Amino acid sequence: MAVPVGGFLGAQLVPYGRDHDNPPVRTSAPWPSAEVEELAVAACYDCHTNETDWPWYSNVAPMSWLVQRDVDRGRDELNWSEGDDDFHDAAEAIENGDMPPTQYTLNHPEARLSRDAKDALIAALEAMDEGAEAEEEAAEEAEEAAEDADEQEPEDDDSSGRGRGRGRGGSNSGPG
Repeated sequence: MAVPVGGFLGAQLVPYGRDHDNPPVRTSAPWPSAEVEELAVAACYDCHTNETDWPWYSNVAPMSWLVQRDVDRGRDELNWSEGDDDFHDAAEAIENGDMPPTQYTLNHPEARLSRDAKDALIAALEAMDEGAEAEEEAAEEAEEAAEDADEQEPEDDDSSGRGRGRGRGGSNSGPG
């Protein structure tokens, strides 16, 4: 009995999984409605934003290690707080049943989405993806237009100022 207890207590000394300071939120996903945002908060935000709600067991090894690993992986894959806008892949992961993962929904019953909730979240993500693509296209077009404008030089055949009737030697130099 002493070995398992000693192992458990020793595991508490490993610092991984106990630093629960959420990084700052730089931006937010442009959810089309408060209802859909609530679904995303319940099912996605703990791992895919900098707004993680750390449960009590995230401070107790070895669970802390698992929770920290899942949050780190989730944020690396997609982090809406950092401006990631891969909404299509998120919609696809929900459609395929990959998200939210089972190990998350076991401890977070509010993340268990009904078929209607999944459909609403998928539709919102697809709409957001289309909006992000349109914004990217508009930004690219604006950048191209700016580059084209920079490339066009003023039409001035003779930049020396000669032949315009001014200065010495010009035919229209006035009385003199």
